[in-house]
Amino acid sequence: MLRFRYRARLRAVPRTLLWRIFLMVAVLMLASVIVWSAIFSYFDRANRARQTAQTVVSIVNLTRTALLNSDPALRKDLLLDLATLEGIRVYPAESSDRITPQDDSLLMRSITEEVRYQLGASTRFAAAWEGLPGFWVSFRIAGERPGESSEFWVQLPADRLLRPHALEWLGWTAVALCLAMLGASKIVSRLNRPLKTLAEAARSVGRGQFPPHLSENGPTELADLARAFNQMSNDLQQLDADRALILAGVSHDLRTPLARLRLGVEMCGADPTDVDAMVSDIEDMDRIIGQFLEFSKGDGSGDLEPVDLGALAEELSALYARRGHPLSIEHTTTEAFALARPQALRRAVVNLIENGLNYAGCTPELALTRDADGRPALEVLDRGPGIPPEDTERVKRPFTRLEAARSNTKGSGLGLAIVDRIVRGQQGEFHLLQRAGGGLRARILLQAAPKGSISG
Repeated sequence: MLRFRYRARLRAVPRTLLWRIFLMVAVLMLASVIVWSAIFSYFDRANRARQTAQTVVSIVNLTRTALLNSDPALRKDLLLDLATLEGIRVYPAESSDRITPQDDSLLMRSITEEVRYQLGASTRFAAAWEGLPGFWVSFRIAGERPGESSEFWVQLPADRLLRPHALEWLGWTAVALCLAMLGASKIVSRLNRPLKTLAEAARSVGRGQFPPHLSENGPTELADLARAFNQMSNDLQQLDADRALILAGVSHDLRTPLARLRLGVEMCGADPTDVDAMVSDIEDMDRIIGQFLEFSKGDGSGDLEPVDLGALAEELSALYARRGHPLSIEHTTTEAFALARPQALRRAVVNLIENGLNYAGCTPELALTRDADGRPALEVLDRGPGIPPEDTERVKRPFTRLEAARSNTKGSGLGLAIVDRIVRGQQGEFHLLQRAGGGLRARILLQAAPKGSISG
């Protein structure tokens, strides 16, 4: 239970670098202010207690001296002036006085000890006298006869004596905290922008594209990271170009002797059955070479443009009908315009149709659908053995074939890898799903074309 609560709290913490550094700086600033205030209060307590005690002693001594030296007839006016002008009230002490003791803080204990040291151990203190709040201190005035004295309570303005720490530091702390937060946001934003750019560039490389050259300016660490990524991107681009060049050379060097070999087989005068078998093998070799070349081309080049998936499905249905494999089309949406590269998308759909013809043993079907977000999809459906759910991602890798399909030597294991690479390069998704009633549902999900980009 505790572990679950701990994980729930961790999930509630912002995951972005900006907010984490922002909160960390805020917590550190608040902690430093609290610690600084505690240290200041600790070392300032003795000084404040000494100054406050000296003020109390001075006021009490001046009040006592004024009462002793004043004319008894004018003492009432003197007490009235002290109360009116200075906020100091003097009352005679009685045994029945109701007093409230002062708080037992370290500062107050230091003040009372210092005052008693100067005024006498019999000095009393109170936070309220007869319900009147204030800083109350008792003092004695000697009488006319020896051993005779009278005790009085003097009320001192508490706001003058026990002034709290100046509140200006709170304002300056708030200003410093705001400046620190602003600086943290600026620092993190400077880190965040190149990191976001790098993340987007990495996603582009994952889709088989080559992003533009990243800026190598800024802090040393980010500059090194951008430089390493640019080097990696250039190396991958060069590797891809070398691979395409090698495969093109292999195609040129192999297809010419294959054509001569086919011509020689057809003219050798051998048994027609043997000739057909050898020609079929030569055609399979040529088809495999074509798949290698197709995989090396990737998803094509150029910008994405609006493509009418319905028109593409009708075109392919008519093409395969002429070959003796009419494709039925199921429409679950009236319009399906997607952003794609037409030729590359056509190659991907043709590969799926050929895959259905070769492995399903029947003519596949086409379907135009939309997902929950309104994105258009073109699906190729068959009634073959299908692909187990645990193998749907594995068969998208190059040269991967299921055990049941290895007896079929017409392919090289690149068909689905070519489709996946083309679709990812066009910011789409390729899914291999189980079809209700048995079979496979190969789904190409693309970005919807903006309505303003579709011409009538």
